[in-house]
Amino acid sequence: MFTGIVQRMGRIAELDLKAEWGRIGVDAGAWDRPIEIGESVAVCGTCLTVKEAVGGVLRFDVLRETFRRTNLGEKPVGSMVNLERALRWGDPLGGHIMIGHVDGVARVRSVQPVGRDWRFEFECAKDLMDGMVFKGSVSVDGVSLTIADMTADSIGIHIIPHTYDITCFGRYRPGDAVNIEVDILGKFVRRYVERGVAFPGLTWDTLRGTGLIAGDAVPGRP
Repeated sequence: MFTGIVQRMGRIAELDLKAEWGRIGVDAGAWDRPIEIGESVAVCGTCLTVKEAVGGVLRFDVLRETFRRTNLGEKPVGSMVNLERALRWGDPLGGHIMIGHVDGVARVRSVQPVGRDWRFEFECAKDLMDGMVFKGSVSVDGVSLTIADMTADSIGIHIIPHTYDITCFGRYRPGDAVNIEVDILGKFVRRYVERGVAFPGLTWDTLRGTGLIAGDAVPGRP
């Protein structure tokens, strides 16, 4: 489990793609608490298991399906990635609960400076938008963020200078792919609603009609 508080950036140093699987090596440098074999690390929000840790380079075995469903398959050697180690008992929960299972890939639509900050707009497919809530939490490339505004096919995020500097946000350009994980609590609610278990008679289309979720939602409306 992760919180979306990125601890550092790493650089993809090795990339080996096979027919059904691949391997990725990330130069992460030295950690105060050494990385252990078998440890879980979120790489741009994708939970991967450390196979080797040699000289600051972390190596992961990755399924071909993972490369296909995340942006890791689009990142060449030399690309920077966000890194976060899995939570330990007693660690602060500074962001929101994340599991590192990417729901889909979004695209950067625009990047605009707003005073000292930056506003990013991400174009998302409908299945991703169904998991978005105005002022709710979302993981973008493993960073815990708050949705500032929404349209039928995009979310707007405001990024402060600290986040811009210590994560990959300072490197994003329009068209770039980012990994999205919607709020796990929202997934459970959606499942109960779709099955008619928790709220008999309440449907996903009913919620969409209220503007609480994307679809007929009014941009910026809670």
